[in-house]
Amino acid sequence: MPYLTGTPRNRTVMPWRFETWVITLLGLGPAALYFWYGAHDRLGADPVNVFERWLGLWAVRFLLVTLCITPVREVSGYSLLRYRRTFGLLAFWYACMHVAVYVALDQQFDMAVLWRDITHRPFLMIGAGAFMLLLPLAVTSNTWSIRRLGRRWRMLHRLVYVVAILAAVHFLMAFKTYTPTSVGYATMLCLLVLWRGRWIIRRRR
Repeated sequence: MPYLTGTPRNRTVMPWRFETWVITLLGLGPAALYFWYGAHDRLGADPVNVFERWLGLWAVRFLLVTLCITPVREVSGYSLLRYRRTFGLLAFWYACMHVAVYVALDQQFDMAVLWRDITHRPFLMIGAGAFMLLLPLAVTSNTWSIRRLGRRWRMLHRLVYVVAILAAVHFLMAFKTYTPTSVGYATMLCLLVLWRGRWIIRRRR
């Protein structure tokens, strides 16, 4: 594999690693744009809700991209596997920002109100469950964890399909009305989970 700079001994920066940084910076661009919009009062009459929803939407989008990588390889033979971790972590960071806006700006760190809101609104409980399952996946998205956990790592990361189902339900319920956007994204998430489930069953036969 070609190196970018230096001698063979110290040329450790690979082209694909440079590309992952570019993808990460571009992927965080929408968040920076919404922060700028919020700072300049350009998010409408309910800026917190708009900001919160857009961050959640981008979390779903990057989750979709992450789940699409394997089907794309199977159908076209074109592999983007080396970027899957990057897209998965982008989904996680957007989910973190989505949750942070809800806790800090929407509920203003009022833990009593936060707890009551989550326990009395099913879609929030489902969203919280999806986020909690996403945490260990993000923490173990590194080479050290892959080596340390071995086969258990693969089993752990299959939780992403549970996360996808929960995210689809949360996303659908959050809109309260069935819009083309909410139904479309939820349907795509479910179809990707079904595709992967079919592949796992076929592999075990």
